[in-house]
Amino acid sequence: MVIIAIIYNILDVEKPLPIYQPSQVDQELVDSTLLDVRKYHKIADFSLINQNGKIITQDDYKDKIYVADFFFTTCQTICPIMTDHMAKIQKEILNDDEVMLLSHSVTPQIDSVAQLKRYAIEKGVNDAKWNLVTGDKKQIYELARKSYMAVKTVGNGDEFDMIHTENFMLIDKKKQIRGYYDGTDPEAINKLLKDIEILKREYKK
Repeated sequence: MVIIAIIYNILDVEKPLPIYQPSQVDQELVDSTLLDVRKYHKIADFSLINQNGKIITQDDYKDKIYVADFFFTTCQTICPIMTDHMAKIQKEILNDDEVMLLSHSVTPQIDSVAQLKRYAIEKGVNDAKWNLVTGDKKQIYELARKSYMAVKTVGNGDEFDMIHTENFMLIDKKKQIRGYYDGTDPEAINKLLKDIEILKREYKK
């Protein structure tokens, strides 16, 4: 192991990003059915509606690296900071055909297509790069808990009530989670941007 470490240092070999499995993530964020899953975890297929009323599925992200998060448009706490940071990422990837963004509303009953459109215009969302999606609450909840592992339950008996976290998730072209980042922390956003470049280089090898 020492010899391998020395060789890595000498050659300055870039370590690949981890592939996150449910067993490695904070158990508060993981559906109980997945707590022991240690391999083969991928983001499930989905069908949601974006700010333009277009149906968005995994096909729209095929062969793409993307950053995902969960938010709601009326949030006055962490969401505005997260959205501003997502806008920063958008600016950095604007001309990069390999990378996109995906934000899921956790209050789809409030965040209609019209509401998402108003929010998108206000926040400078580029429709070609960034989808804000709404739709069936059960589907969004299951994506949040069983795919992205990014929300907590409120614990009041309603299985579809959720508290989103500040997490941004980096998803690779195989629909695997390659990183979690604090969407309110500028340093974490800088790391995310660097990790996107690492991931892109992985596909060029």
